[in-house]
Amino acid sequence: MGRLSALFDPQSVAVVGATDREGAVGRAILENLRDEFDGEVVPIHPTRDEVLGIECYADVSSAPPIDLAVVVVPPDAVIETLRDAGEAGTENVVVITAGFAETGSEGATRERELRAVADEYDLNVVGPNSLGIMSTPNGMNATFGPENALEGSISFMSQSGAFITAVLDWANEQEIGFQDVVSLGNKAVLDETDFVREWGEDPETDVIIGYLEGIDDGDEFIDAAREVTDNTPIVLVKSGRTDAGAQAASSHTGAIAGSERAYEAGLEQAGVIRANSVQELFDYARALSGLPEPDHDGVAVVTNAGGPGVLTTDAVGDSRLEMATFTDETIAALTERMPEEANVYNPIDAIGDADVERFGEALDIALGDPNVGSAVVVSAPTAVLQYDKLAETVIEKREDHDTPVVTCLMGGERARAAEEVLREFGIPNYFDPARAVSGLDALARFRDIRERTIDDPQRFDVDRERAREILERATRRDDNRLGVESMDLLEAYGIPIPAGEIVDDPERAREIAASIEGDVVMKIVSPDISHKSDIGGVKVGVANDDVYDAYEDLVARARNYQPDAAILGVQVQELVDLDTATETIVGVNRDPQFGPLLLFGLGGIFVEILEDTSVRVAPIGADEARAMVDEIQAAPLLRGARGREPADTEQVVETIQRLSQLVTDFPSILELDVNPLVAGPNGVQAIDLRLTVDTETLETDDTEKA
Repeated sequence: MGRLSALFDPQSVAVVGATDREGAVGRAILENLRDEFDGEVVPIHPTRDEVLGIECYADVSSAPPIDLAVVVVPPDAVIETLRDAGEAGTENVVVITAGFAETGSEGATRERELRAVADEYDLNVVGPNSLGIMSTPNGMNATFGPENALEGSISFMSQSGAFITAVLDWANEQEIGFQDVVSLGNKAVLDETDFVREWGEDPETDVIIGYLEGIDDGDEFIDAAREVTDNTPIVLVKSGRTDAGAQAASSHTGAIAGSERAYEAGLEQAGVIRANSVQELFDYARALSGLPEPDHDGVAVVTNAGGPGVLTTDAVGDSRLEMATFTDETIAALTERMPEEANVYNPIDAIGDADVERFGEALDIALGDPNVGSAVVVSAPTAVLQYDKLAETVIEKREDHDTPVVTCLMGGERARAAEEVLREFGIPNYFDPARAVSGLDALARFRDIRERTIDDPQRFDVDRERAREILERATRRDDNRLGVESMDLLEAYGIPIPAGEIVDDPERAREIAASIEGDVVMKIVSPDISHKSDIGGVKVGVANDDVYDAYEDLVARARNYQPDAAILGVQVQELVDLDTATETIVGVNRDPQFGPLLLFGLGGIFVEILEDTSVRVAPIGADEARAMVDEIQAAPLLRGARGREPADTEQVVETIQRLSQLVTDFPSILELDVNPLVAGPNGVQAIDLRLTVDTETLETDDTEKA
């Protein structure tokens, strides 16, 4: 166990604010502890000699040594109570009391004071505004919930105390047990990352599950979860899906990569399996806590009912798994042992009169096939089939082959006894075949998480000082935005840009165009005009003789479109051959929880229409950058679809990594778009740039980061 071991395995627990008043939280917690806790229970109340027949003390300092203090005093007394606990040497505290940051500015001030006291005395504090904590091995129910959890190997955290009470009521009925349970509350000191680390070191925790509304430090959470999921699966329900963050963004990347995309990317990179519902959360957890990992993705289905067999097949098709293709030897063995009317191909239909022996033979043969990584036994109740005997057979065959098997013994009361037997041996039973398949899918996903390798981000040789000087231009602007006039920022980080210059008079435009071989591209440059092509602010293929007039026309169009727009000039740029290239976008949006969020996808004018993009949390290495390129639907265009010459995708991968380094080096970059990044056979070129800079953060950016 880790540094929080005493939090879950205390020898003594004090209830500060204990009372015998009916309906009081202090009484409920004291009763829960008194009834089942293996250790010493110590009531604390300044005016009582005893509470519920237990000797009471005025404060923690005057009580015997306390390992855990559960605080249920009024909000204005919490801070002094924590000081008292700290002075007495109590390291672990659960603050049940509400009235902190969730209530407004006064409560937020009180929460900051709580955090300061916890830091001063090095206290492990759960809450405030918490239901409490549980640990079943020692019978500790330090909550005001109505019942304790059953003992098991799943550890569970939740930001909602009400969610815990509802889940435990349901889980107890389903006979699903837990190791530890934590109501996170306001997470003033201890948060989800702390408990992920703790349970990752706990050999008695097989699966970590949780309900979260937010993650406080996404970068730290990813690091911790990656380490833990080498051995222990993490399954989370993340609520609060919203587009509000995207609506507030000003760049393409910000609009597409909103808060929900950040959580999707962050949790995926962390190795977390995300459930979309409470049902999925426990369907996944039940499989992960009791079954071995499948060697591969082939699933065998054994059933006595055609319809449910088809439903199971459909569910496999909807998952990342696949229906196993049986070998000729398997088909021959099934043909020999099954009735003539049976289907010996996958799914195996042993037909309606199948008894336990026939089910056992079919399952045994299927699990022996080298193409089968897992199996689902699907059965409808019949007069010739005893579910309790079938359960015993499934357990036997699963153990013989050491292959994950789940069951779908359809029915009500008839299946209950068999379900209990299966549960005892770690085999989950589901009424719905789709849920059975989802459990196997979770096993395969965790196997892939354990097997994946994540390379370290590469550090490129770049010119940070030059980049800082360019970013500091934002401090001299009325707003904090920079555009194509700052393309040399990309050049400072080794990202290729076309030859060209931004000019503020037509004669200079002609000089620059003359220095560039061939026709040029000309674009209006204004931080106030985002969609230049919509107003005719871009001219492609301008000959030298037409440059002067093109300049005047672009400026006139911009002033007619937006008279108050700041016109910085016109960009005269080398014409890039787009016939053999693909327009992509690389960008960054800084998420409040996870930090810099990298985006790659199909670019140009279609980026917000098609939204064909992939997302990662920076910093990333080459493997993650390459995966970003491979994930988009337009990836075949880059690989050379329909006779096109393939783009230099390795240069795209390097560009994503260089951008990752740029935004990691400079946290002041809030949003950034390179659109388009033209990817062709001979490399890449960044054609346009937009970014937003936090000028206050810029002052503290570490340009010496190595």
